[in-house]
Amino acid sequence: MKLVRLAAPGGLDRLRVVGEGDPSAPGPGEIRVRLHASSLNYHDYGVATGAMQAADGRIPMSDGAGILEAVGADVTEFVVGDSVVSCFFTTWLDGGPAIGDFSRTPGDGIDGYAREVAVTPATWFTRAPAGYSHSEAATLTTAGLTAWRALVVNGGLKAGDTVLVLGTGGVSIFALQLAKAMGARVIATSSSDAKLERLRELGADHVINYRTTPDWGVEAHRWTGGIGVDHVVEVGGPATLPQSIAAVRIGGHIALIGVLTGSGGEVPTAFLMARQARLQGLIVGSRREQMDFVRGLEATGLKPVIDRSFGLDDIADAFRYQESGAHFGKICLEY
Repeated sequence: MKLVRLAAPGGLDRLRVVGEGDPSAPGPGEIRVRLHASSLNYHDYGVATGAMQAADGRIPMSDGAGILEAVGADVTEFVVGDSVVSCFFTTWLDGGPAIGDFSRTPGDGIDGYAREVAVTPATWFTRAPAGYSHSEAATLTTAGLTAWRALVVNGGLKAGDTVLVLGTGGVSIFALQLAKAMGARVIATSSSDAKLERLRELGADHVINYRTTPDWGVEAHRWTGGIGVDHVVEVGGPATLPQSIAAVRIGGHIALIGVLTGSGGEVPTAFLMARQARLQGLIVGSRREQMDFVRGLEATGLKPVIDRSFGLDDIADAFRYQESGAHFGKICLEY
């Protein structure tokens, strides 16, 4: 079995592709998955570069998709041949948030899916959407489910709402697609006019170049006729949050899902209070929410945007491409 191990303390030059023996047959309650794809996320990049410390020899990648090769005793939810996709939190199956760290997240606290075969408890995976390729399915675990939870589970998105998405990463593009599929209007930002045009092609109703329009939150608020947006999918963190607050309507919802600009900073608390907005942090979602998400994707026919795929041997190059910021949508590994 081919797999990737990351030597401590991390770094893209410390990702090693190795060959090891196949895992044993699945035991009671377990499944054996022949993995065919993963997708890159900011969290995976943090682990791979050593910014987020993982154990020596950790197998990276939180997202994994493939085919069931065998099922253990007592597994009734799946059958051999099913296409499946991994869950981000292995212990959060249902209900409200149950974990606030990555101790049980594949590719970080435990071994991930940069490998050809995995034997895991059946509850670590869900069914993949019908008609999805393995690469398409692999984008759902982290980016897709985060967007779903931000807008649908926590935000209560409905037709006619206005959504503001920041940038062209996987979560933001998923949020744009979900919002349009559910009848909402979308404002999207980027520093690239070429990417803004692609966002328009995906259905964005209004686009803003945040480099030429530094007060993009004020512009978004103005575009709504001075009412403000109903939802902001906030991926930047401290440097972008003030503009997100400027954009949101009174009583609106800001889903804080990223810290691309840093892990701490000033929050304009008086401004947030005046907006009476709900600022809610979140980390991906539960297995039950992923199952609901899969049904939603099948109902809408939505497919993710994949920028480029790399082979498992080229995992370091895939992360370097992510690091460049040139991508639009998801970057995948195929194996």
